[in-house]
Parts: sequence; structure tokens; C-alpha cells
Amino acid sequence: MDPELEAFVPLFPQADFTDPAGSRKLFAELSASVPVPDTSGMEVEDLAVPAIASANAQDAPKAPDVPVRVYRPHGARAAVVWLHGGGHVMGDVRTEHPWATRLAATSGAVVLSVGYRLSPEDPFPAALDDAYAVLTWAAANAARLGVDPARIAVAGHSAGGGIAAALALRARDEGGPAIRFQLLNQPQLDDRQETWSQRNFTDTPWVDRDKVAASWRHYLGGRPATPYAAPARAEDLTGLPPAYIATAELCPNRDEDIDYALRLLRAGVSVELHQWPGTFHGSQAIVSADVSQRQNAELGAVLRRALAD
Repeated sequence: MDPELEAFVPLFPQADFTDPAGSRKLFAELSASVPVPDTSGMEVEDLAVPAIASANAQDAPKAPDVPVRVYRPHGARAAVVWLHGGGHVMGDVRTEHPWATRLAATSGAVVLSVGYRLSPEDPFPAALDDAYAVLTWAAANAARLGVDPARIAVAGHSAGGGIAAALALRARDEGGPAIRFQLLNQPQLDDRQETWSQRNFTDTPWVDRDKVAASWRHYLGGRPATPYAAPARAEDLTGLPPAYIATAELCPNRDEDIDYALRLLRAGVSVELHQWPGTFHGSQAIVSADVSQRQNAELGAVLRRALAD
């Protein structure tokens, strides 16, 4: 493990995904302890985006509007639909504020931070429906956002990275809005947990095999997984947007992410894959470490390059 990260491991919180309420409380407290980010170079606005009906839940009651926090750097001409991490059970636009601010500042793009519904109260496909509603709204309201509708990316971390990958699949299959790029940071892609890293990383910091298993149980709600829930199950990856995939060496998701990158390449999709040695899942939150600073800066630089004219 990177020595700068290792020094923080005893201080890193231990989320328990079997207790969603407790996990959310811990996550909110952790987020509140982070210094308030500087937003002087951008406009920040909270919106409520109208929900859309799920193709998989036609008889379900109407979903609530989707909370979105919009970060608009001065002069931005591209947009990123950002899906936060949190194991499908925790996180919202408030806890994601530091990360979304940093991403907007480093990418120079408008960032739409999505407060998608959480499990187990709202299992799949609720989060994907919310993300798709925001993607559709962003494309239809590009002029209001001041962006080019041909320069919209989807991106996410951890569980949010899995939702972002599913969003790209759904937009392709349903003829949805054009997606210029997909950025998947340590994404959660495969409920089967059959890879070497899933089977062997049983005591890694922050996230281990058991936490991933609990996350999938909450998200699937006892239903069989589909490719829109677990994108690694998709058989056809052709026609998807170019991708950047980042993995952490000591992360249960590592091998499924690398496998997904290779499958995208074999399907003719352009991919940049970065495996960060000595890191663990979520260690980017330790922003004082040199490796975290390089990881965070790269996410912004990748989006800036992918969304350029």
C-alpha cells in the first residue's frame, strides 16, 4: 500500500452496508468534516428534474423529481452527468459537494450531480431511471445550461460508476441522448463476485467483499440482475461511447473493471485504462496523499480532453 495512504487506514471510517441508516449517518458526518470547497469560479444551483417512467415498472407509482446540484464553471461549454458512490445505499448532492466541485473546477465542464434514489428503499431500476431522467433533461436543456448537446459525458465513482456504465448501455439501446464519453472510476459492475479480487479482498480498507455483496443485495432487492443493473453481464458492448476506467489495486472491483475495459476494447470501443498501484477503494478521499492528488487531477484532465471541441 502507498505509505501516505497506509498512515490513514486506522482513521478511515468503517461503513457497514448491512445498516443503511447508520452508513448514511456516518457518511454525512464524514462529508461535513471536510473543509468547504471554493466555488468562487463557478455558479452552483439546486434543481429538481422531472422523473421519467421506468420501462421495467409500468404500474409503479410516479417517481419523485430528481434532486440535481448543477456546477457551472465560467465559460463551460460541455456537461458531465455525475453519479456519486456509496454502495447504492448512501450519498446525496450534499455529501457529494466536495467531489463535484473539484470535478467541475478541474474539468471546466458543467457538472450535474445527481441525487438518485437509494437502496434498499428504492432498489433497481430507481437509480438508473433517475440518472436517465437527468441525462435526457440535460440534452433537452443544453441551451439553458450553456453547453453543446454533442458534448455530454456520463461519469461516476464506485456504485455511481456502475450506474454510469448502465446509463451508456440504456442510451444506446433506447436511442437516447448522444453520450460523448463515459468515465468510470472504480465502478461496481458485476454482482456475481467471481473474479480473483472479489474472492480474495476480504479485509481491504473501506470496501471489501462482504460490503460489496451487501450493496448488491440492497440494490437488486431479490430480483435477478440484468445488464442494466450489472453492466458486466451485457453481452454486446459495441457502439458504446469511448471510456476511461480507473481501478485501485486493493479494491474488490479491480478485476471486473479491467475485464470490462478489455471487453470494450475487443468490441471496438476506445478505452483508456489506469490501474493505480498501492491504492484502495475510495482512498482518493485522502486528498493530502500525492497519489490521490494525481488521481483526482487526472479525472478532470481526462474529461477536459474528451469534451474539447
